[in-house]
Amino acid sequence: SIRSGASFIHSEALLQYKQEERAKMELCVISTTTTTAKAINPFLPSITRRVSSRLFRLDSVLQFGGRLNKPISSGPLETMSCVSRKFGFLGDSMSHGGDFRRFAAPSPAVETSVKEDKLPADLKVTETVQANSSVKLSVEVPKIVCEDCYQRVLTEFMKLSKVPGFRPKTRVPENIIVGFVGRPYVLRATVESILKRTLPHAMESVTGRALKDSIQIVSSFPEMEKAYSQLKTLSYEVVVDVVPELRWNPEDGYKNMKVVVELGDEIDAKKACERQLRQKYKSLGALKIVTDRGLQVGDLAVVDISATTIDEDGSTGQAIPDAESKGFHFDTEEGNRLLPGFLDSITGIRAGESKSFTLVFPESWKQENLRGQRAQFTVDCKELFYRDLPTLDDSLADKLLPGCTTLKEVEETLSKRCQEMEEEAKEQATDNAILEQIRKMVEVEIPQSLFEEQGRQFYGARLLEIQGSMKLTEDQLASLSSQKAVNEFLETQRESITNIIKQNLAVGDIFKRENLEFSTDELVKEVENSISEFKKHKQEYDEERVKDQVQEILEGAKVLEWLKERAEIEYITR
Repeated sequence: SIRSGASFIHSEALLQYKQEERAKMELCVISTTTTTAKAINPFLPSITRRVSSRLFRLDSVLQFGGRLNKPISSGPLETMSCVSRKFGFLGDSMSHGGDFRRFAAPSPAVETSVKEDKLPADLKVTETVQANSSVKLSVEVPKIVCEDCYQRVLTEFMKLSKVPGFRPKTRVPENIIVGFVGRPYVLRATVESILKRTLPHAMESVTGRALKDSIQIVSSFPEMEKAYSQLKTLSYEVVVDVVPELRWNPEDGYKNMKVVVELGDEIDAKKACERQLRQKYKSLGALKIVTDRGLQVGDLAVVDISATTIDEDGSTGQAIPDAESKGFHFDTEEGNRLLPGFLDSITGIRAGESKSFTLVFPESWKQENLRGQRAQFTVDCKELFYRDLPTLDDSLADKLLPGCTTLKEVEETLSKRCQEMEEEAKEQATDNAILEQIRKMVEVEIPQSLFEEQGRQFYGARLLEIQGSMKLTEDQLASLSSQKAVNEFLETQRESITNIIKQNLAVGDIFKRENLEFSTDELVKEVENSISEFKKHKQEYDEERVKDQVQEILEGAKVLEWLKERAEIEYITR
């Protein structure tokens, strides 16, 4: 708390802006240990199981013009999502040419299959392997197939049209029905019918490999219309993502690994206990304004920080957004957690003063692009406080830790907790080191559709967590949920998302290679426990996704257990 006359005056707009900026920063924190995570997110699907469940099925119905969930039968008319506004069933999906057309295969299978809908002649399909585990299919549709689709379209128009001088559902001469409906609409409907009828047949070559929701017809629809109207045949190109193929380097390198686990002093039980006790003690004190001196260790300063890179010739480079902050509350007792030399550089600064200095980012810095980078920092000290702390004795025991009566009891309780936390942290650090090592052993081209889907799921799940903890306004939530915000997240976090996918694919591959397994009882029990937790806290959940995540966690646990038994593990303290 800020006491003794200290005040901060923020407009509501500024507070909302800071909260939104903080939320953006929180969204950029992605855990790289999803395989071993013990918490189940009700909306986040697993990765390895997602790949297998997203296989394209030829007995599924494809729908033109977007990812729609409603399946349609393969009847000639019903395969036309747009034909004629005149007849009330022309949609917008075909009204704009030139863009990429997406197909989606609904998960429920339908009865009509490729075998049942036999074409009058075979298609000519040429397959070309492309980057990022994708395949291009060049499809040539024979004239006899196009003619058959054309006749089906005319038949369906006759059934629905009320042509003057003809009874309903009776045969109408071709020239009359075409003139009544309009040649452009008939042409458009025929091309769409050809696409919908032939695409499942064209996809036969990638059966069992193609990923659902990744199929795109990249040919321009207007160009296809033009070609068909002139030649009465149709050719088009389809790009589809396929199941990525993992390559291990070395082939069996994961079987006998040598793993070095770095442990920071922050997980040391003794030091952690001292830090926790100090934090609890500081929370009991009041912050008072410093008026007669500069900053010293123990103080808390409110500062604005800006930084720019320094080029090799000594000239000023670009701003470093990650190192900038407005109204940053700098606790000098936590100074060792920041850039080395930062605290020493601003020691002695007074409220209202500004200091500029040069520092070099260490080679161990989190952001790789900043490692070894010289930078010019400018710090403006807005306000400066010191802590007025009470005497540390047994009278504070209950305030430090409810239920305790002496400082010794507080220390013993905290020490026990920290020892448990140290063991958990050590185990997690070991898991992370193993997962990181196997990730580096695999070579895989990740399909763009899988990357985007997984990235969006990470973003959505993270946003839900932040919404629950920060209580964002509707406007803030709308801003953070925008397509622009999601795309920025996907781009800035591309490396992290890619690493997580590779890590999980590697774990899933080891599970299959080594024929590992877990009991059905384990799965049922964990799923029931997870669902009961969601119900207890009145949270919505997707049971299938919960099951997928539980399966992935159990698989990950089995794989890590198997790897640890065979690995040579060395622990070092950094």
